[in-house]
Amino acid sequence: MPRPSLQRKAPRGRIKRHGLVEEVYNLIRADIMSLRIPPDSRILVDNLVRDLGVSQTPIREALSMLEGVGLVSKKHFIGYCTAPTLNRKQFEELFEIRLLIEPAGASYAAQRMTDAELEDLAHHAAAMEPGVTRASYDLFADQDAEFHSRLAAGSGNSLIAEALGRLHTHMHIFRLRFHREIATEAASEHAHLIQALQQRDADAAGAAMREHIEKSYNRLVQFTIG
Repeated sequence: MPRPSLQRKAPRGRIKRHGLVEEVYNLIRADIMSLRIPPDSRILVDNLVRDLGVSQTPIREALSMLEGVGLVSKKHFIGYCTAPTLNRKQFEELFEIRLLIEPAGASYAAQRMTDAELEDLAHHAAAMEPGVTRASYDLFADQDAEFHSRLAAGSGNSLIAEALGRLHTHMHIFRLRFHREIATEAASEHAHLIQALQQRDADAAGAAMREHIEKSYNRLVQFTIG
């Protein structure tokens, strides 16, 4: 049974009217991704109305969009609820798909990314710091998601980028369990991948991505349940 939604300590400032639904979507998504709204919890629309200072209409539209990417579900007699934490089977399936798609995406990126895009990606990877605090771990997780998103976009295949964007959204809850050793290992693997991309070596980039995903699996599988 989903846990009740948490009562917020204080409402946020009023949000802008321009791009209202998109902004509401981003705010609710951020709360889900940061665990401010825990997994498998009811999302009370009336609470969001008070918190965000908007009507129910943009909130329901935003929740429908979140349902489309699998972050929430609409249950009969209950309403909207956040998705539960991935169980072991779902985690295994997610990594199977990653291994099918991401190495190919990295190979394409080695051939198709512009020099400017590759330089920006390298700078982004170099700026990622594992850190020593909870906030810095969360920042690293966000930067890691951005790294993979930019690399997927660099494949030049919009379907790859779209598919991986959804997959990595559901990995975020595991990224929030990073500790320094895990983050440091991931940063080292990113550097190896960047080197292959800079050499424009499609085979090496694909292999580096495969190795990164396999090592990520071994680091994170301990957090699965069921």
